[in-house]
Amino acid sequence: MKPVSGLVAIGLTSLLLWTSPSAQADDALTIGTASPAGVYHLAGRAICRVVDIPCNAESSDGSSANLRALRQGEVEVALAQSDIHFYAVNGSEAFQEAGPDTGLRSLFSLHSEPFTLVVRRDSGIEGIDDLVQRSVNIGNPGSGQRGTMLRLMDARGWSRSSFRVVNDLPADQQSMELCHGNIDAMVYTVGHPNPSVAQAIRLCNAALIDVEGDTIDRLVEAYPFFSRTWIAGGLYGPDQPAVRTFGVRATLVASAHADPDTIYRLVAGVFDNFQRFKAYHPAFGMLTPEAMIRDGLTAPLHEGALRYYREQEWIADEAMTAELTH
Repeated sequence: MKPVSGLVAIGLTSLLLWTSPSAQADDALTIGTASPAGVYHLAGRAICRVVDIPCNAESSDGSSANLRALRQGEVEVALAQSDIHFYAVNGSEAFQEAGPDTGLRSLFSLHSEPFTLVVRRDSGIEGIDDLVQRSVNIGNPGSGQRGTMLRLMDARGWSRSSFRVVNDLPADQQSMELCHGNIDAMVYTVGHPNPSVAQAIRLCNAALIDVEGDTIDRLVEAYPFFSRTWIAGGLYGPDQPAVRTFGVRATLVASAHADPDTIYRLVAGVFDNFQRFKAYHPAFGMLTPEAMIRDGLTAPLHEGALRYYREQEWIADEAMTAELTH
């Protein structure tokens, strides 16, 4: 692995991205992202800014919709959460009826989306075991935060009756419920910094709590789409410490039918302009090439991406190549 220099300074202006006129061309490569207000859409636009091919970041309904569109040939490249990526490859969960997607290919992973535990400071909650018999928001049905929490509950041997109250609020409502004292804790699987988390900390002096221990070790070992991660200190104020947790990753994927030269140029554009790319959002600040070509990837690497990684000597031997392409 070739060395990569440290983090660059990140300003608010990095969030104000634009897409060049060439990216609007009819023959532009389209990247499926998610809501225009989310990090996925910003990531897609940032990629388009650093590549030397016509490129357009297109908003969508998110990971599952992106993977269905990719499979149907509606887009060639898309962003997807690593657990949804895993389900598509294996034909499980929401992809059971469609079956395994043998044409899905990985390019690289992006920012981590940490499982974030936010609590009222007066709640006495100092770790995940303290959630028992508390009022907890686990997220609305179908949300990523709820899916991750349910897996954690299963690994810990918890059911809904393990809590005093279980709330099913969507992410845009949970911080105010925490502030009003209607819940003691909320969980969120999200890239940071995040406005909902910032609101809870700013308005009701909430705190972020480490999520670690034997249960987390077992989860990371059992599910390849989970990895250990952290939330950087100082994102929500000078006194906010770094937080250790686990989570999923955003991944960039493509169709196996996507042109290898186009994919090569896309991958090269990101890594050849790596510090510039990382400056587009704080969530990208801790990215490293080593983690990006391994973490959260279930589908085999696309041949265009693999060619670039070999040239950079980031894939050093045949055994590693076989591991990443099968």
